[in-house]
Amino acid sequence: MIAWPSPFIPAVPGSGRPLRVHDTASGEAHDVTPADGHARMYVCGITPYDATHMGHAATYVTFDVVGRVLRDAGHRVTYVQNVTDVDDPLFERAQRDGLSWESLGQRETALFREDMTALQVISPDYYIGAVEAVPEIVTVVEKLVASGAAYGVPVPSAEGGDPRLDWYFDATAQPRFGEVSHLSRDEMLGLFAERGGDPEREGKRDPLDPQVWRATREGEPSWDGGSLGAGRPGWHIECTTIALEHLGMPFDLQGGGDDLVFPHHEMSALHGEALRGEAPFARTYVHQAMVGLDGAKMSKSKGNLVLVSQLRRDGVDPMAIRLALLAHHYRTAWGWNDEVLTAAQARLARWREALSTDGGPSSEAVVAQLRERVADDLDTPGALEAVDAWATTALERGGADRGAPGVLSRALDAILGVRV
Repeated sequence: MIAWPSPFIPAVPGSGRPLRVHDTASGEAHDVTPADGHARMYVCGITPYDATHMGHAATYVTFDVVGRVLRDAGHRVTYVQNVTDVDDPLFERAQRDGLSWESLGQRETALFREDMTALQVISPDYYIGAVEAVPEIVTVVEKLVASGAAYGVPVPSAEGGDPRLDWYFDATAQPRFGEVSHLSRDEMLGLFAERGGDPEREGKRDPLDPQVWRATREGEPSWDGGSLGAGRPGWHIECTTIALEHLGMPFDLQGGGDDLVFPHHEMSALHGEALRGEAPFARTYVHQAMVGLDGAKMSKSKGNLVLVSQLRRDGVDPMAIRLALLAHHYRTAWGWNDEVLTAAQARLARWREALSTDGGPSSEAVVAQLRERVADDLDTPGALEAVDAWATTALERGGADRGAPGVLSRALDAILGVRV
């Protein structure tokens, strides 16, 4: 699958600091220390049945900053992102709108690419759709079956004697079950049912076991599953397969929204650890908090969306959108409103005014502050405040350093992804 064009990243004098982030699995902050200077990062992508909303944008801007901080510290970065382009929500929306699921997925993926380009998000090195990964997924599921970590459950059929099997992963039998989310069983059961699981399915060894291969059903797309039979992949095994194929394990950072902690990231990790017979799947788990609207989580299912594409059509500068997102710490849930956008637009205008002057205060201290803030658990609000202070001094008192505006502009572009 084709990603979007990456923005140019300008050079900035000096070098960045080591990245320290909060790890969901351990509950503690620690340094990201890539082996051999090569950082490997996987961020879960979209299910393309609707346009990019602010919750999506916040996630991908957050992990874009992660990649920028790692690069600024001198690391090579390999970034992988998937597209869940075969899934029930996509089929349901396509049927509702009278479209083929393929054309709907292609349309919304194309719009996502446009939004990411506008927001100056660096593109993944590998941008992989579930459909194109099906042959690898089949091989992976067959390995799980052969090892005894996955098992078949007969497909319910009114006709009787139907030989088709759905294949499930024996999750709770895995020694590290629960070590990503640390939830109680009751909490897991509630979230599993809410987030695509089928705890009531008869024949499973445990209600929390996730499906890794779904046998073909009438009206659903299917692929050759080899010894598994015709069907389509489960959700969690999709990301496991793509991550192992392009990053190996353990890789440095697994990212996504905090609604993915369970079951998605929990199960993806268990799949990988069962396949490789080692742990951990990822060294660090980083999660973006939810973005709401009018006191509720912003989500496609609720329809309470503020879309990046609509704001762009309304003439909003994408850099103002990006600044609105960066003004909130990634681990703190917050709500979008007109005041958030107005404040970001005013900030952008003030920065541009200050950076267009013929000289200003020295940039050395503010660039150091910017690097320090973003490296400390992605404190982007603190980074913005440091630039605010520089801009205020530049506009109110000026400065003799003629090169300062240019250096700071390049730093904002390279490290925060804000092109002023």
